[in-house]
Amino acid sequence: MTAPRLLFVHAHPDDESLWTGGTIARHTARGGDADLIMCTWAEDTWRGQELVDATRELGLPRPPIMLGYADQNVPASAPHAPPFCSVPFDEPVRTLTEYIRGLQPDAIVTYDALGIYGHPDHIHAHRLATVAADAAANRRLYHSCGEAWQVKSIYFVTIAEWMVEDVSTDIMSGTPRRYLPGTPDADIDLVLDVTEWREAKAAAIAAHKTEVKRSKTMQALMALPSDRRARLFGTECFQRRDLVPGGVDL
Repeated sequence: MTAPRLLFVHAHPDDESLWTGGTIARHTARGGDADLIMCTWAEDTWRGQELVDATRELGLPRPPIMLGYADQNVPASAPHAPPFCSVPFDEPVRTLTEYIRGLQPDAIVTYDALGIYGHPDHIHAHRLATVAADAAANRRLYHSCGEAWQVKSIYFVTIAEWMVEDVSTDIMSGTPRRYLPGTPDADIDLVLDVTEWREAKAAAIAAHKTEVKRSKTMQALMALPSDRRARLFGTECFQRRDLVPGGVDL
């Protein structure tokens, strides 16, 4: 069976590796085609180059597509560009609709409705991907953006409750459990075993040198005991929404 064509939509460089790195590496290793759209940061920034390095570790066949909006908390991420969440929504919807129609993915992979842990840019990317998928299929919208294209399924990456419990004492120490993210097993539609590709995922995360150096959370994650880190890196969880009967499997 031919592997589906995938489009990953993420907010920040490193999210593609942290949350879906195993899925990307698994897919490309099996001969599947895929593209990555990054909503924030510009190509000519330091993290833009780190993103290219990371996607090479994951086997993506083409460089990431950068929408070039600014990270909400880092204006230097896209000098002279507005923050992603402050742009009139129709602008990125139109842009992403055009990419969807041009790339013709069978499935889109993005964040869950919470943005995994509530980051506004993640939540906005979730909304953008879901709205643009619908818009791309509608022949009456955005006539100049190409022929209508129907995405078959959207997969929303999420973090399972057991994952949060596994790292809460090391990475989120002192935070009451009620304030932590985590999706119950009953609400997860797909658990992918990406154990075979966890080293590629780890290498892709490490390629984001600036963020690993800056973020205490990233440092704590990379410093976890090898058995616990292997368990976390070897599993990726998704909620699934089919846009046509039957959808498409990852």
